[in-house]
Amino acid sequence: MRETLGLIGFGAFGRLTARHLSSWFDILAHDPAATDGEGVAALTDLATAAACPTVVLAVPVEALEATLIAIRPHLAPDALVIDVGSVKVKPAQAMDALLPPGVRIVGAHPLFGPQSGKDGIAGLRIAVCPVREAADARRVAAFCRLALGLKVFLVTPEEHDREAAVVQGLTHLIARVLLNMEPLPTRMTTASFDRLMQAVDMVRYDSPAVFRTIERDNPFAAEVRERFFVLADEARGEVGVAD
Repeated sequence: MRETLGLIGFGAFGRLTARHLSSWFDILAHDPAATDGEGVAALTDLATAAACPTVVLAVPVEALEATLIAIRPHLAPDALVIDVGSVKVKPAQAMDALLPPGVRIVGAHPLFGPQSGKDGIAGLRIAVCPVREAADARRVAAFCRLALGLKVFLVTPEEHDREAAVVQGLTHLIARVLLNMEPLPTRMTTASFDRLMQAVDMVRYDSPAVFRTIERDNPFAAEVRERFFVLADEARGEVGVAD
């Protein structure tokens, strides 16, 4: 009999997660908004999903603390709990503070989403962060590399958030501006413009919660934003645009 995996959250990323893990686990998913397991998960109540040996939290970071409090009474004493949020310092601190001492905790951030992973995830990247025991993170990293074919980066939550503040923070910030400028030209475009719009399309359908998490919950994002705005003002000055 295969091991069961509890999946809390069955939105777009939760469904992507279930699709790629269903070859190895029987997935019990909980999401009050979900009506169909889409052939990759069995929908169930929170207590049943949280009682599985491995529990993956695919909920918005802003809902994580409430989710941790809700699942805490139902977790197995040595359960492995993995979150897949876009930031890692804040979730790591919350999981360590709110989950029982025997529970094993690993932070993970798949560096892709439903759009970039729609044609397969082999070769894509994931960050894996130790929270309590480094050995648990190493085991999760090995599974991601060997079973899923992902390129794995073992980093601390702080290392993750420092780099993500630039990589994700700037991407989503620039994308938000360009989306607000639409409609944009589609006829006489250059290759560089087309690539820029491809990047925008990667995050076009991300929920507002994703943008808020990346820009507000990453402790290093504000510094990166401010530097970007300062340099943007310098660039505006270089082209002689008056205030």
